[in-house]
Amino acid sequence: MSEGFIVSARKYRPDSWETVVGQKSITRTLQNAIATDQIAQAYLFCGPRGVGKTTCARIFAKAVNQVGQTEDGEMAFNIFELDAASNNSVEDIRNIVDTVRIPPQVGKYKVYIIDEVHMLSTQAFNAFLKTLEEPPAHAIFILATTEKHKIIPTILSRCQIFDFSRIRISDMTEHLADIASKEGIHAEIEALHVIAEKADGAMRDALSIFDQVVAFCGKNLTYSAVIENLNVLDYDNYFQLTDLAFSEDVPQSLLLFNTILNKGFDAHHFVSGWGAHLRRLLVSKDPATIALLEVSENVAQKYAEQGAKMDLRFLISAMDLINDCDIHYRASKHQRLLVELTIMKICSIQSNRREGEKKK
Repeated sequence: MSEGFIVSARKYRPDSWETVVGQKSITRTLQNAIATDQIAQAYLFCGPRGVGKTTCARIFAKAVNQVGQTEDGEMAFNIFELDAASNNSVEDIRNIVDTVRIPPQVGKYKVYIIDEVHMLSTQAFNAFLKTLEEPPAHAIFILATTEKHKIIPTILSRCQIFDFSRIRISDMTEHLADIASKEGIHAEIEALHVIAEKADGAMRDALSIFDQVVAFCGKNLTYSAVIENLNVLDYDNYFQLTDLAFSEDVPQSLLLFNTILNKGFDAHHFVSGWGAHLRRLLVSKDPATIALLEVSENVAQKYAEQGAKMDLRFLISAMDLINDCDIHYRASKHQRLLVELTIMKICSIQSNRREGEKKK
């Protein structure tokens, strides 16, 4: 009987500082704190979901003792985890307060990891305050949260605060390529870029999407198969539409928009996607800003080629019109008409400017 399937987010969960993706400044700071024995008694790890807060808390908890690690690297004798989302009462915190005074049986420190700490009740926070203010020398508290603003200031002032950032698309793509290689999967770099973009900075989301598309595609991850499975609009549609708009071809632009709608794509999704495309064209015009693209090299080359053809004033005017459409889309009673009017206005930018220059 074959082994059961393990989702990539669990199978490839980092178990050392070196394997943590996209949080180098934080991991270096924590490593230095351990190396120099300058360990605080309370830490707050905050940031979006899926960026490595709990993972770093577990690695740090193991690293301060370096003993008692189990085979799967999850728990040690002196590491205690509490999920505050489901254990948010005063009694749960009092259980910690009662046990925190007892020295560890193994190692130097007892480490308490409290996940989703913003879910604790006000009474639980208050019960926790005194212990957090004057903990015994052997106790370390690591609090993790996605919503720092919900934590009372008296807790914040007692912690060293680490803000975890969203993981960059390039870092996620590199990590996904490494996992694909280990799993024997051939993956096009453009396909991995789409997954990374869709994940919106969360590595856990990226790995879940990766598992989903592998189930769909098998051992060969192609760009076309990934965008089909994730219902993502192909870059080429935006390249084609921008060329049509720049050449003032209103009929073909409207027909292309209709084709996109007939494929089942949402018009608002199309508007925001076209806005992002125009922004990329704008940053591709200057070598100093081309690093802001965050796309694969092949696609970056396409942006550079189309951006070189586009007039700067045209791009800025088009982005302004797209932004207005995006703002008014929800309130509009004729949403398709609003988008079509925006397309026609963008197609007319060049002719309107020529007429304005003639009048001068």
